[in-house]
Amino acid sequence: MLGINGLELVVLAIIAIVVLGPERLPEYASQLARLVKGLRRMATGAREQLREEVGPELDEVDWRKLDPRQYDPRRIIREALLDDIEDVFKPVSEGAPTAVAATAPAAALGAARASLSVPVGPRLGAGQAAPYDLEAT
Repeated sequence: MLGINGLELVVLAIIAIVVLGPERLPEYASQLARLVKGLRRMATGAREQLREEVGPELDEVDWRKLDPRQYDPRRIIREALLDDIEDVFKPVSEGAPTAVAATAPAAALGAARASLSVPVGPRLGAGQAAPYDLEAT
């Protein structure tokens, strides 16, 4: 109930009696009761409208599974990591690049990497300054 325990509710009631006085207290209590009834009526109407619009699928939803208080981040991460472990240990097909890379000799891999790398210009000599492009900076 809004995080208020019994003792705090009693203290608030005593403060309300002192501040409002015995003359106006019944009027404010009835207004509070009407407000609570109106809020309940609106919540019930919204629930019924949602049930009409969504249809019978709403009754099939397991609301306990969607309760955020049941989520344990450690369990979720553990399950997510364990779900992917089966994919890691599956055999790789022959046409996949990883299978080719795993069976290819080291010389062929070095040649493949060299063909994919960015071409490098001439090496600088000892004590030679690196080229500097004024327009690039």
